[in-house]
Order: sequence, then structure tokens, then C-alpha cells
Amino acid sequence: MTIMIIGLLIFLGSHSVRIFAENWRQQQITKLGETNWKLAYSAVSILGLAIAIYGFGQMRFDPIYIWFPPSGLRHAVALLMVPAFIMLVAAYVPRNAIKAKLGHPMMLSVKIWALAHLLANGRLGDIIFFAAFLVWAILAFKTAKKRDRLSPPAPVSTSKMSTIATVVIGLGAYVVFAFYLHPVLIGVPVFG
Repeated sequence: MTIMIIGLLIFLGSHSVRIFAENWRQQQITKLGETNWKLAYSAVSILGLAIAIYGFGQMRFDPIYIWFPPSGLRHAVALLMVPAFIMLVAAYVPRNAIKAKLGHPMMLSVKIWALAHLLANGRLGDIIFFAAFLVWAILAFKTAKKRDRLSPPAPVSTSKMSTIATVVIGLGAYVVFAFYLHPVLIGVPVFG
């Protein structure tokens, strides 16, 4: 579990720079240049995520059970993941009404994903993993909304087709991940 926690500290720590050290971040961007900053940030993030995922997998070999969730909660997770996937896609599709309305759909998606998985997993490692992401998403969302109040983003025109595409792509990604990728990559079938 130690490896997973180190990975989480690296990954979520790098993603928390805007929460706790925005001035330092701006200084580094000025000093290194935006491209070099993004390259360094990406390298640290990828390394942290790889370590966290490896540690998460290793944690499963020696689980410590805190509680045994009712099997019905797995259905709740499957349902909650539908809007989580749509919000994740909304973060990237330009001019969709979901992003225009929510402002930061990626962080909301992470909140839903983490909370849903906390409901259905009772091992200590799972609780630490998903709770870390939930706490990060709450803090990141709060900080982003504060930045928005200080300097509101320019209004964005929305397109009905972009919004429909967002929902369709989100639902398609959900189906592919839930039915095919989750069992292969995570080792746990969503429906079964």
C-alpha cells in the first residue's frame, strides 16, 4: 500500500499546485516557458499515476477489509458512472452546454467516480485511493470556482450538436469501458 500512497502523493500533489501554490506555478511557467512546464508537469503526473496504479494492483494481493458493501451498491456505481462519463467528455468537447453550465465538468466527474467507488469498495487500500481523489476533486473544484469569481471566464457560445455529441460520446465511452475495458484493465466486471 505504501507504493500506492507514494504514487498518489506524486500524482495528486502535482495536480494540486494550482490549489496550494498558484504563484509558484506562474513563476515556473515564466522561468521554464509554458511548453517546458507542461512537459515537466506531464512527466511527473504520468510517473505518479503509474506508481499509484501499480501500488493499487499490489494492494489487492494483501487486502485489509474495513467493511463489506452490500452487492446492490455495485448497481448504484454503474448508474452513477453514466453522468461521470458524460461530464468527463464534456470537459473536452468544445461549445457544449454541459461545460458552459457546470464550468468544471472534469472535477465533477472525478467527484462522482470517486464517491461511487467508495460506496462499493470496502478494502482499506480502495478507501484510501478513492478518498484521495475525492478530497482532491473537492479542493480543486472549490479553488477553480474561486478563480472564476476573481476573473470570470468569457462567455462561450454553445451548440446543440456539440452537446448532443458530448452525451453520445459519453454514453458510448461508458458502454465500452463498463462492458469491455473495466473487466480487462481493472479485473472486476461491472455487470456480473
